[in-house]
Parts: sequence; C-alpha cells; structure tokens
Amino acid sequence: QVQLIESGGGSVQPGGSLRLSCAASGGTFSRLAMGWFRQAPGKEREFVAGISWSGSSTYYEDYVKGRFTISRDNAKNTVYLQMNSLKPEDTAVYYCAAASSYRDVQLGIIDYWGQGTQVTVSS
Repeated sequence: QVQLIESGGGSVQPGGSLRLSCAASGGTFSRLAMGWFRQAPGKEREFVAGISWSGSSTYYEDYVKGRFTISRDNAKNTVYLQMNSLKPEDTAVYYCAAASSYRDVQLGIIDYWGQGTQVTVSS
C-alpha cells in the first residue's frame, strides 16, 4: 500500500510562488507515474500535471502550462509541483496522485491519493 503525504501549501499573494512536495512510502516509487490534481470549493477535482516514472515525460493542463512545473526525485521518493505566477483561480486543495502508468494519471485513473494540501491565492 502506497502512502502519499503532501506538504508546502499555504497562502500567497497573486503573482507569488509556492512549491508543493509529495513524499511517498510503502511501495516502489520509481515504478509509479505521478500527478497533481486540485479541487476548488464547489467544483470537481481536476487534473493539473503528470510525470512519468522516469521523469522523462510531463504533461500540463492549459490553465497551468508555463506557470507550473512538475518534477520528481526517485532517490527521495518525492514528487514536486513548483507553482509560479499564482492567480486567485489557482486557489484549491491540491492532491498528489499515483498510478501504474503515465496514461492512467492523465485519464484520472488513480491507484493512490494523498490527503491534500490547501493553496490559497489572495491579496
């Protein structure tokens, strides 16, 4: 059973930056594709970014492309989401996710979820 623990959320002004981390335990992290999703109040959970098990492939939804960067460190069993130029509409609970394939992450077919970390962008 894989456990995912997110950290790094918080409150920031528009235009600011945050870096989220997700530490994995209990499984073979280097064999898992990883992703970040988010859920704003009153909205459905949506895909943000994904990364293949090796880190060689990444994918972003249009609303974060050019502002967010997903990366991973397999030696540390950790995946990151660097968020720059944050906007109020980025306010949401951000969830780390793991799946057996990169395609499954993109499709939202997730095997493991983290508990979420709140990101609030407000002046």
